[in-house]
Parts: sequence; structure tokens; C-alpha cells
Amino acid sequence: MRAKHPILLWLGLMIVGRPAHAELTVASISVVQWLYVASFALILGAVAGWAIGRRSALRGRRILPDVLHSDQRLMWALWGSGDTFWIWEIEADLLTWTSTESMLGFADQHSIKGSEWRLRAVHQDDLERIEAAVAANLRGDSELYEIEFRMRGADGAWNWVRSRGRVVSRDSSGKPLLVSGTSRVIEREREEEAQRRTSAEVIRHMLEGVSITSLDFCFVSANPAFSRLTGYRVDELIGQPASILDSVKHSSSFYSEMRRQLNQRGNWSGEMWQRRRSGDDFLAWLQIAEVLSPEGTRTHFVAVLADITDRKRAEQRLRFLAHYDTLTALPNRALLRQRLRQRIDGGGSRRFALLFMDLDRFKHINDSMGHAAGDELLRQAARRLGHVVGGTEYLARFGGDEFTVMATEDTSNEGVERLASEILDAFAGPLIVSGQEIAISPSIGIAYYPDHGRNMDELMRNADAAMYDAKARGRNTYRVYSARMAEDASERTRLEAALRKALDGDEIRLVYQPKLSLRSGRITGVEALLRWRSGDLGHVPPSRFIPLAEETGMILNLGEWALRQALSQARAWADAGMRELRIAVNVSAVQLTRGGFPELVKMVLDGHGLTPGWLEIELTESALMADPKRTGRAVTELRGLGVRVAIDDFGTGYSSLSYLRGLAIDTVKIDKSFIDGIEHNVDDEVLTSTIILMAHSLGLSVVAEGVESDRQLSFLRGENCDEVQGYWLARPLEADACRSFVSGYQMPNGLVLPGAA
Repeated sequence: MRAKHPILLWLGLMIVGRPAHAELTVASISVVQWLYVASFALILGAVAGWAIGRRSALRGRRILPDVLHSDQRLMWALWGSGDTFWIWEIEADLLTWTSTESMLGFADQHSIKGSEWRLRAVHQDDLERIEAAVAANLRGDSELYEIEFRMRGADGAWNWVRSRGRVVSRDSSGKPLLVSGTSRVIEREREEEAQRRTSAEVIRHMLEGVSITSLDFCFVSANPAFSRLTGYRVDELIGQPASILDSVKHSSSFYSEMRRQLNQRGNWSGEMWQRRRSGDDFLAWLQIAEVLSPEGTRTHFVAVLADITDRKRAEQRLRFLAHYDTLTALPNRALLRQRLRQRIDGGGSRRFALLFMDLDRFKHINDSMGHAAGDELLRQAARRLGHVVGGTEYLARFGGDEFTVMATEDTSNEGVERLASEILDAFAGPLIVSGQEIAISPSIGIAYYPDHGRNMDELMRNADAAMYDAKARGRNTYRVYSARMAEDASERTRLEAALRKALDGDEIRLVYQPKLSLRSGRITGVEALLRWRSGDLGHVPPSRFIPLAEETGMILNLGEWALRQALSQARAWADAGMRELRIAVNVSAVQLTRGGFPELVKMVLDGHGLTPGWLEIELTESALMADPKRTGRAVTELRGLGVRVAIDDFGTGYSSLSYLRGLAIDTVKIDKSFIDGIEHNVDDEVLTSTIILMAHSLGLSVVAEGVESDRQLSFLRGENCDEVQGYWLARPLEADACRSFVSGYQMPNGLVLPGAA
């Protein structure tokens, strides 16, 4: 059928390039073409109407609606686009528009002076850009102008709009008469575009590599980090299959299974070896997820790639340092204790022997020839022991010049003593150190499980006692433990009786050693330490009475007393106006595994009216490992109360940072023995820095114990250790002296960590 309005049809056909006499039927054009023709016909028809008949603002307001309503379908087409159509008569400076919304700032108007509109509706900061764009179009410098600016709506709010326009009528001299165009509110589009730009910038600057692949695993795009990690330029990756990164360290079936799971589940994550463009392999952590269309159809996969090679090497190095002796490469004391525990817990009452060896007069050799010669002697001694023991028994370096063998094959008295004799024979010949022949021999103590000890500590203690008995009998021999070797048995009995008396009397007290934050330069806490001056025995060090208290069960009463006393002192400090200060209280494995300890902590805190921020619980590694499940639950409950938890003497037990990751702890305290070695032992420096690095990677803070020198402090600052404790800062202090010290402490200039608050 023919169009109802020939003039509009002619104008439309001029736009699309058809002759004016062509017939336009519904069947001959698509809906899209119809809308295209209708829209431009509407615009040009309106312009023609104004150019011919408009002479005043009133008439202008009448012409545009007449033109638009000449065909309702054209009005629908315009309004369906969401645009506002406008015409600007330049000489009259008259702006006329039509819109489904009052987006031009005037709810009940459809025409206004252009100058008034610019003053009332356009953001003043955008006027200069608008005028420059319009001027260029009027001069003929541009065929069309398009600009985004802020315009006030009828409700008074500023909205971003996009306006397009062009000169549609000029006089015979080329002077522009009419400009027409459309405007659209683009608030939502700008927000979405801003979000897209932000997301793109985040991805572009991520350290992890990000790539997008098609459903057949060909690269579609990648960020710069992905290019750096793989060695391929982004343009080299596009269109290539992801299999170009497959490493020979995995079989093809591994990658096929991974992609099968990805197709099935829509996501996959895990460790995977990948190959760089150079051919080098690297271990990556890879996370892949499907990308869905708005309709829920899978369209692509997005992958995030991180190189974890160095992190894995650091973890392996840390595990080695934690469980092996770096000098001899033998298992260390921590791993020995772990193997002993496994043997005792898993072997029931199966007999085995523990041989405890000490190199005779090693200290004299080490002092006279130097530490380098002493280290070489230890390495050679370890090799000789290894030749004798072989792979059938478990050899470890206990520490210093002490070695142990756990004999599990021939555990008869004759077999174990034969092994001890073979070890003595192996040292019959001298060792060559620095070109000198060094004669050295071991003294060996033997203790049998379960004959001489039902637990690890008792067995080791009795083997050690037997070794000292061998030394007392002239060295270079072995002795089997017997009850008569317990020379300190009577002293132990006296000590136990005195300790029970001390709990009922007033012989035990607490002293407090401050801890300094290297990040703030402030005293952030103190550790409560037990001290005992016996009326009968005089001063008794904690190293003597605390193990006895744990063995006899007295630690329960002693530990509860320490907790109550520490929090009572906290209450007194708070009442005296002291700011909140964490008081660290040491807790033993017996206390933690007995049950009810978190409830006791809550009761004492509530009883003194203190917040949990006043208290920190310190646990040794052995306390944690005594009963991992039960201690884990107790630690979780303490954290639930808001009480911080720290691991004390880290590095001397047999736990690891990977194990600590599963516990809800806050702080790792590096044992004093490692801090002591910072000044003269590179292994202790490496281990200390590694512990700090790995603890920080797990979100844990680090406290160094036993800091005594400026050199130690300087090293710890350089490794970003969080806090220090030791004689460099302060010795353990009585309560009043501690309060005065905390209140008046000023950290020396230049010691706060750079960038710290």
C-alpha cells in the first residue's frame, strides 16, 4: 500500500537514497527501515514546517506538535527511542522541543529562549564546551556535533545528557538558520561505563594474570600481568589455544580431566604447572570460572593466574629449616620429637631404644679452632654416624654437639649395645679438620621404651641422664639408664614439697616484661612471668619448677592463680588511669586440655570488669600439639571471647606455620635461641626472616623474644618484625615499676618502622 503522507515519504527516501517517485509498501521494507525513515522524515518534516511557516514563538509551539501528530506512528517511533527532539531557530534564539519526559528542565513548557535555557537548565561548568561544539557546527567545521553535559531536570536535579545536532537550514549566503537534534539522559549509561572503566583498570593493574577464553579454550583477551607471567604478548595469545601453556610436568590426561571438570561444573581451581614462552615451567595457582550471558548461557571462561613458585620454594625452605639441621642436613630436634611421638602413640608398647650422644670435649675444640672448624667437625661426625646407622635406624642432630639414634630394628639389649659399640668404633680414627687430625669420641646414653619412660620427655630425660653418667665414667663409652642415675631424685622430692607449700603461702609472685611495637613506638603489652623465692630453697628458676608443676598437676592451681593475679593487676592499672594494655599469660598444655579453661577466662574477665582486649593467652608449641583437636577447640573458644592467642617459643617445637594456618591464633613469638644466633649464625638469621615472612603471609603478627642488642633490633626492624621483647627494652619489672616504665617510655628516634603509624 502507499504511504499516507507523500511529503514525509519523499523526505525519507531522500535520506535512504531512493528516487522520489518510488513506491514504499509495507512488504518492501523492514520494521527497522520504517523506523529509520519515519524518524528522519519527522525531523526534516518539522524543519520544513518551521522554515516555511514559523514566525513567532506561539506559532512555533503549534507547528511541532502538528507535524509530530501528523502520523501517530512517527510519534511512537520517536518516543520509543527515549530521545527528546528539539529545534533551535538561530535568529529568534528560540528553542522548541518535544519529549515524553520533562528532561529539559521545564515541566510545562515546550519552547524557550535559547539564552534563558542555557542560563536555567545547563550546568555553568559545561557551557564553554557546548558553545565551542555548536560554533564549530555553525561554521561548517563539523557535519554533526555530539556532546555530553549536565542539564537540570524538572525536579531540579542535575542529569548527564548526550545531545546530537546539526545545521539543517541555511540561507542563500550560507548563514545557518535552523539547528535540530536529539537529547537523551545518559545517567545510567555513564554509571555503567564508569564501572566498566574501573573494572578494566583494576584488571589491567592486577598482579595476577587474567585471561578470557572461548568455550573451546582459545584466548580471547588477557591483561598485562598475564603477558608478563607467560612471556607471550597479548596479540600473540589472541586466538591461540590455552594448551600452549601446558607443561610436560603434567600428563595430557591431567589437562583433559581439568577441562572436563570445568565444562561439567563451570569452575575449577588448583595448583598447576604452566610453561612460559621461553620454555621455563612455573607453578601457578589457577582459578577458572564460566562467564554467563544475561540469559544464563555460558559464553566464555575467565581465568586468574598467580605464580606461586617462589612462595612454594619459601614454604619448602621453611619446612626444611623447621625440621632439618642446616649444618648436617640431619633431622633436627623438632622432627626427632615428632617421630618419637608418632612411635609412642602409634606403636603401643612396642619396644625401642633411644641413644643420646654427646661429642666429648667438643667445646674445647670449637673454642680453640674456631666456629668454622667446629662446624666442619660436626659435619664429619654426622657422616660417620650415618655410615654406621645407615637407613635402618633414625639418626638426628639434637642440637649443638648432641646426636640421637632411635633404634627400632633389633631392640634387644645385645643388639642395641652392639650398635652403640659400632658407633664408638667409628670414632676410633681421627677426623681431619683444616688439615689437622682431631681425635674425638662420643659418650652415649641408652634408654628403652617403655622400660625407662612411658612418654617422650621422660625417655629423653633418662637417655640424657645415662649419657652424663657415661661422661662421668671417663667418656668414650655407653651406659644404659638405671634408677641409680637419678641423682636429683631427692632434690626433686624436696622441690615438689616446697612448691606445694609455696602455693599455699606468699612465695610466688608475678613480674611483668614490657613488649614494644616497632610500628607505633609504644608499649603495647606486657608478659606476666612467674617468680618463686622459696623460704627453704631460695630463688628457684621457672625452668625448674614449672616442668615439675606440669608433671604433678600443680600447674592447674598455679596457672589459675597467675591468670587471676594478672587480671587483678590489670584492674588496678585501669583504675589508676592506665590505657588498655594487653597482659600475656602463659598457659600449659595441662590447663588447655583439662577442659573448662575458656569458661574460666571469661569468668575472671567478667569478675574484674575487664574487656577481652586486656588479655592475651600464650601457648607453647608443645601445648598446641599435646592434643591438637582439643587445643584447637579451646583456642577457637578463646578467640570467640575476643581474647588474643599467641604461640610462644616458636621454632623449638614440632609444629609448623602450615599447621598454624588452621588455628585461630593472632601472634607468633620467635624463640630467644634464634634471636641469640642473629649476631653470629646466618642460619638463625635466615630462619628468623623466613618465619617473619611466612607469618605475615598468614596474617599473623610476630614478636621477637630475648632481644638484647642494637644489632639484633636493627636486623628485626629490617625484616619488618612487629614487636620486640627483651633486656634491650626492659627486664621483668614489679607491677609499680612496670606502670611507671610504660607511662614514661619514649622510643628513641629513628627506630619506628618506616611508613608505620
